Order: sequence, then C-alpha cells, then structure tokens
Amino acid sequence: MADTKREIERKFEFTSGAAGRRGVPDLTGTAGIAAVLDQGTVDLDAVYYDTPDQRLAADGLTLRRRTGGADAGWHLKLPVSPGVRDEVRADLADTVPRALTALLRSRVRDGALLPRMRLLSSRKVLHLMDGDGALLAELSTDAVRAEADDSTAAWTEVEVELADGVDPALLDAVEKRFRKAGLAVSAAPSKLARALSETGSAPAPRPGSDPADDTAGAHVLAYLREQRDALVAQDPAVRRGLPDSVHQMRVATRRLRSAFRSYRRVLDRGITDPLGEELRWLAAELGVDRDQEVLLERLRTRLGELPPTLVHGPVRGRLRTWNTSRRSGSRRRALAALDGERYLALLDALDALLQDPPLRPAAAKPAAKVLPKAVLADHARLSGRIDEALALAPGGDRDLALHRARKAAKRARYAAEAATGALGAPAKRQAKAMKSVQTLLGDHQDSVVAREALRGLALQASGAREPSFTWGVLHGREEALAERRERELPGVWAKASDPAVRAGLRG
Repeated sequence: MADTKREIERKFEFTSGAAGRRGVPDLTGTAGIAAVLDQGTVDLDAVYYDTPDQRLAADGLTLRRRTGGADAGWHLKLPVSPGVRDEVRADLADTVPRALTALLRSRVRDGALLPRMRLLSSRKVLHLMDGDGALLAELSTDAVRAEADDSTAAWTEVEVELADGVDPALLDAVEKRFRKAGLAVSAAPSKLARALSETGSAPAPRPGSDPADDTAGAHVLAYLREQRDALVAQDPAVRRGLPDSVHQMRVATRRLRSAFRSYRRVLDRGITDPLGEELRWLAAELGVDRDQEVLLERLRTRLGELPPTLVHGPVRGRLRTWNTSRRSGSRRRALAALDGERYLALLDALDALLQDPPLRPAAAKPAAKVLPKAVLADHARLSGRIDEALALAPGGDRDLALHRARKAAKRARYAAEAATGALGAPAKRQAKAMKSVQTLLGDHQDSVVAREALRGLALQASGAREPSFTWGVLHGREEALAERRERELPGVWAKASDPAVRAGLRG
C-alpha cells in the first residue's frame, strides 16, 4: 500500500565563521510563529536505491528504504518544482514495493534497483506553532553521515518543511532570519544529491546539445530529447492519475511524431517512420479515457448553459450512466499499455535514436537554412488542407476535411515550436498563429464528436422512454457553433497567414 504527501520545504547549511557555529536561531515571533516546541532527537538510517547508471539521480528522483522515525518505510520522492516534491510512501519491506517500481518503470525499465548510498542522520526536531497551537512547519537539524562504497562524507544541515496548507511565504521569512544567523540556502536540492557530490559518486552528466552547435541536426535533436524526457517524466503522473498528465504525455508523443515528419530532411525516415507508428499507438491507448473526459466536460458545460425550461427528463442521470459505461476499463487499458513490453521497446528505441541519430546530409547545414524550409512547407500543407475543406459543401465530407486540416495545423504549430531555439521570435510568432487556427479547428472537431454523442444519448433516452428533447436542443446548438467556426475560419486563417511572419522565417 502507498500514499502520497506533498512536501514543500527549504534546506539550509551553516556558513563558515562564528555565526554558523551558534546554531539555529530562535524563530519565535517570525511570520506568525508563536512557539517553538522541542520534539526530541531521532536516529534515521536510510539506504538509497538506483540503477547501476544512476538514472533516478540524473532525473532528481530519490528512492530510499528508511528505518527510524515515525514514517519508517519506503519513500519515493518525485520533483514537482524547486523546493516542492511529492513523496510516495509504502510500508517497510525487504524489497522495493511494486507500487513504487511501477512509478519508476519508464526510467528503470528492465534494469535493476540496487543500494547506492547509505545516510545515517541524527535528527533534532522542532515544531513551529502558530498562536492557536496549530503546526506551521517542522524544523529539523540533521547531523548526516554518508557512506558510499569506500567513500564517506559528513555535514550538518537544517530543513524546514511546511505543514499542509501553510503559506510558502513562511519559508521566505525563515530564510531571512536564518541568513542573519549564518545559514544559507543549501546548494544541493536533497541530501542524496549532496552525498553523491561529496563522496564523488554523482552520475555523469547526460549528453546534451552543444550550445555552439548551430546545425539543423543539433536543434532538432535537442527538441526530440526534450520531448522524450517529457514522455518519461509524465509516466508516473499518469499512473497516479494526476490531472492533465495523460494530456501532457500524449502531447509529447504528438510532438515527437510531428518532428519526425516535419524534419524528414534532417532524420532518416526509414528509422523515424516506424517509431512514429509506435508513438501513434501509445497516444491511442492513452487517449480513450482522456477523450471521454474532455467530451463529458463539454456536454456538462453545454447542459449547464441551458435555461431550466429546456431541460426535460433525467438528463444528468442519463449523462452519468452514459459516461460510466464509456469509461469502464479505459484506465486499465492505459495502464496495461504502460506496463507492456511494447511500451518499453518504444522508450528504448527513442533512446537509441538520440544516442546514435540517423542524420541525413541536411543535418550538418546551418539551422537557419534548413528549419525555415520545413516550417514553411508545413504552412503550405495546411493552406492546401484548408482550401480543400472550404471548397466542399457543408456536411460530413467537409467535417472530415476540416479534421485533416486541424491535424495539419497542429503539425505546423509543433514544427514552428521546434524551430524556436534556432529562429527565435519569427518561429514563436508562427507557432502562435498556427495555434489560433488549431484552436478554432479543434473546437469545430469537438462539436462534430459531441453531436455524434448527443445522437447516441437521444437514442438511449428514447429507448428508455425518457424525453429526448434536451439532447436535440444541445445537438442544434453544437451544429450552430460548428457553422460559426466554419464562417470564422477564412478570417482566422488570413490573419494567421500574415506574409510578414513568413518573411521573418526566411530571414
């Protein structure tokens, strides 16, 4: 069994000189701290686990088995933002609990988790209380000894961790008070990071892009690396069911596929096309639940906009029943995909591509010469798709054509985003313009999908001898919205196709 706690904390270390030797100052009276209660001292023994090549440490994750203290057990810490981590806890056991290994699958894959570092800490704990006797934060002073193979290190650090719901501004006030007493914010984000550094056990830096390399290949690979990292990082969030995580993981897959297709003069399609198909598969497996979630929210919003006189029958109950039946098993399907060998093979293939990229001759040319051509080609492709769609009569064929145009708009946007590092402001403006077209076409496609769902709901209601009137009203409103979007498209496209933007891309 595992549970999660959001940690908001700040670590401090003593500076050299007499000020540091005086110890932690009394914080009574600082930012609403009315009392400081001594909780005694506890001895902690933590063994940190990682892969032989230290993949967890390289990504800022920590996995430990700790004894001593009130929260003895296994702890997996996932970075959220500077000073903020989610700690996933599991009961004490001899081996890493399955609940935690699942969250590490995208990084560990078929590798082993082995003990890499032992930290022994003598922790003095103080509770910082407000005037009502409520806990504001826990202040710990840790005398730490790190043991790694034949190397050791020792230091003392101070940590202030906020209680749930406390304003993070308290940490700023404590930091100000500490600075005057000779304590500075620690340069290391965690005990493990400091231990690895001071024992000479830190992981080797990952290969990255050379800032001086301004070739097309360097820029495209840097973008692909960023999306690969996003894909890997979202995996545990999807498994935990965090908001927007599925969407963000799918976006990473789409951006990778888009870059493979847009920059085919840079990377060999013989290698990238099969990878693109695997990314399409993953996005589809993840998307079942997400698409239903988006559709449900749209229908709920539209239903909430109706005046009561247009709501006939048990429409909200019907909507709940319909949603439950559609989402049954969808999350299990997504998690099954993430647990499967096909997914791990995809991640390994992405790593292999980045390690030994299948570069084509254009990759060695300056980015400013190669990337604009790809961005402009995607713009021209989108232009053709829009012209084709608008030439059709309203109806199903036009809806399909506009959906194809939406996909082209997304690809044009991602191509421009990928080129931003090399082309700067012109690429940013192009990406923004393509996003406006994508948004309009996306709303149109969402209306198409919603109308199909509403027809199904109306049939279900009729079959259950419920009024279908409200579903018809909603269908009519969605149809009118789609017609508005089609009328707006030429104007939005004309604005997005500003020749000055394209001229900027050409330099």
